[in-house]
Amino acid sequence: MTLPIERARSRKPVTWLTILGILLLPAAIGGILVAALNNPTERLDTMTAAIVNLDEPVTIDDQLTPLGRQLASGLVEGSDELDSNLTWVISNEDDAAEGLADGTYQAVITIPEDFSAAATSSGQAISDGGGKAEKATITVTTPDDGLVADDLITSQIANVAASTMGTMLTEATTENVLVGFTTIGDQIGDAADGALELANGARSAADGAATIPDGATKLASGAGQLATGASSLASGLDTIAGKTREAAAGASQIGSGLTSGAAALEAQAPGAAALASGTTELAAGINALAQSCDPLVFTAAYCDQLTELAAGATATEAGVSQLATLPAAIAPQMRQAGTGATQLAGGLTQLANEGIGQSAAGARSLATGATQLSGGASDLATGTTELASGLDTLATGTGDLAGGLRTASDSLPSFSDQESTSLASVIADPVSTNASTNTIFGPTAIPLLTAVVLWFGGLASFLVMRAHTARTLTSRRSSAALTLRAFAPAALIGAAQGLLVSIVVQFIASYEIGAWWVFAGTAVLAGVVFAAVNQALVALFGGIGRWVAALVGVIAVATGLISTVPDWLAGLGAALPTAPAFTGLIAGNGSAVAALVVWGVLSIVATTLAVTLRRTTSAKAVLATA
Repeated sequence: MTLPIERARSRKPVTWLTILGILLLPAAIGGILVAALNNPTERLDTMTAAIVNLDEPVTIDDQLTPLGRQLASGLVEGSDELDSNLTWVISNEDDAAEGLADGTYQAVITIPEDFSAAATSSGQAISDGGGKAEKATITVTTPDDGLVADDLITSQIANVAASTMGTMLTEATTENVLVGFTTIGDQIGDAADGALELANGARSAADGAATIPDGATKLASGAGQLATGASSLASGLDTIAGKTREAAAGASQIGSGLTSGAAALEAQAPGAAALASGTTELAAGINALAQSCDPLVFTAAYCDQLTELAAGATATEAGVSQLATLPAAIAPQMRQAGTGATQLAGGLTQLANEGIGQSAAGARSLATGATQLSGGASDLATGTTELASGLDTLATGTGDLAGGLRTASDSLPSFSDQESTSLASVIADPVSTNASTNTIFGPTAIPLLTAVVLWFGGLASFLVMRAHTARTLTSRRSSAALTLRAFAPAALIGAAQGLLVSIVVQFIASYEIGAWWVFAGTAVLAGVVFAAVNQALVALFGGIGRWVAALVGVIAVATGLISTVPDWLAGLGAALPTAPAFTGLIAGNGSAVAALVVWGVLSIVATTLAVTLRRTTSAKAVLATA
């Protein structure tokens, strides 16, 4: 069944099948592109990547640290932030190269030999107090004939894995540093306590030392007096020694006299014995005379005198006999006394020379020592005065040191194990984002694709249909009526295209119902406006207008994919009718709708002017069409 719509550059009629093809083209193109590009990470398991682990583990604190193996394991296990992951294969260099060449692998991630050493170098440098830190690097290789976004996907996953590994290592290093702060703070606190105790001890020592000078002065005075007394004692002992020597000399003379007297007595003993014998005989003779005296013969007086004389002779005889025994008895005693006196003289001499002399020498040494002690005690008094002053300064200094250490200890941060872990985690990864990684091009990909396919849908309408009727010159209708008559079917097709694309997008992207209505309304409006703009381009420029329309679509794609396009190209893209459509499809707003309406109205006006210009011609042109 044909329709009363003129086909461009052909006499063939436009059928409902033609209209259906134009109508479904944007929906088909948009649906295919959105389905292919939306949430690609949900289908990562269709990609296969190889891991080549060349890393040599390192040993830290007697513990083997195979970070390359851990990274490979993390890649294979995937991330908690993603719903799915690539299909990973643990491989070697030769197999990876062959798989990359024949298409078995879409990417190869190589972990170098020094990965563990480099990754732990910063923590080791901090632990050792010096050393060179190196950055661990992994290599992502994709085939030369790989698809456009494959590099982006594999590099992103590898970067996330490397970043996660780096964050883990940074957390461990930072946690050790924070624990070190706490330990240092505690140690400085202990040092402050020790310095405070030292200050208190120095203060006590200073107080004690301050009492020493007075005692040392008294000791010096007493030692001086002791030296004087010891000197006097030494002098007295010298005098005693002299007198003792004199007594020894007298005792020696006495001993000699007694010994001589004993010898003399022993020499007189025989004479005394003879005298005793003669006295005995004399007493016997007188007694005999007294007894034989006859008073009658001799007078009584004479006999009495003889009797008295006999008694006296007897008494004398007794005394002389006793005296005669004295030399023999006294001489040994006198000799013994002489010997004792001689020994006494020797003892006194020894006492004078050794005992008293040595005592005097000791007293003199004592005097000298006491004099030195007095000087030392004076020096001690002076020294302890300086010591007390030094200890006082020490106490003040260590007190200040204790205060400084306490301030330093209080200034250093202190963290519990839980706080250290939490803080290290934040320091290692201080900035987070809620940006989704489920799409390659971000949330604007669907609005961009929608705007572009609707634009090319409008272009397709005027690839099939005429921008104005071929009977423009002869028609009796006004130029505006002719414009609107050609525009109406394209506008209806554009509106339908916008609605169909919105429905397809909803099946794939699942917008909230309110957001979808805004999206669908903007898409319908964009479809109508794009039909008007494409009609104007064709009406004004003919085939060149279609070429310009295709270029507009390409510029819309180029400026909508990335923000790093040149400024002149970005400015050109912002001036195109696709720009407000793109903006409105992202988030519906009045300015975007107004801009689209302005583009639509201006396009209809431009088409009307083109139609008006087409209604004037020359006779030659009329005859040529006859």
